[in-house]
Amino acid sequence: MTLRPEQIRARDYFHHKGTLLPAEQIHERVAAAFAATETFFESVSDDEARARAIAGEWTIHEVVDHLIETHRPSLDELRDLLHGRGPAGGPIPASLQSADPMARPFRALLADLAKIHADVLDLLSGAPERMTDARAAIIMVVNVKEPDGREAPLHWIEELDWKAYAVTAFRLHELDHLNQSKKTLKAARAPR
Repeated sequence: MTLRPEQIRARDYFHHKGTLLPAEQIHERVAAAFAATETFFESVSDDEARARAIAGEWTIHEVVDHLIETHRPSLDELRDLLHGRGPAGGPIPASLQSADPMARPFRALLADLAKIHADVLDLLSGAPERMTDARAAIIMVVNVKEPDGREAPLHWIEELDWKAYAVTAFRLHELDHLNQSKKTLKAARAPR
């Protein structure tokens, strides 16, 4: 299989910014991402969270729902990896949401997200330095430039050790959706 340059860069990132880092640094990097998203989401009003400010994009409310729905099983997968087991089942779907993402109050979603963050950080605080052969499959999605100049998502399955998994499933995922949410909030607050 021939890898695209974006896939090679992603693998290099997983190795250098995940696998090779000390467990304590993994914890710190994930904690910093969680703190940044929690601070940002707390600054968003309920109306702003529900606003569909960009056609075809998720609302901030839907982004938080997505983070909760993906972080719950990711926490279980991380726990398996730390115990030297590969998680059962396939990778977590990339666009996972609850059955009705807008049904719950935004502040209730934020409380759930903060609880999941605390659980992840608690698990990472006791993570051993040792590595095992256990791997978890994730669906990687990155935007790439096509030969015709348009941007399109590239999807592939990647098998990650616990450190690379923690950095990808929690830190990178959070920061990606933080940036998406900042763009959405800017559009929601723009004069019409």
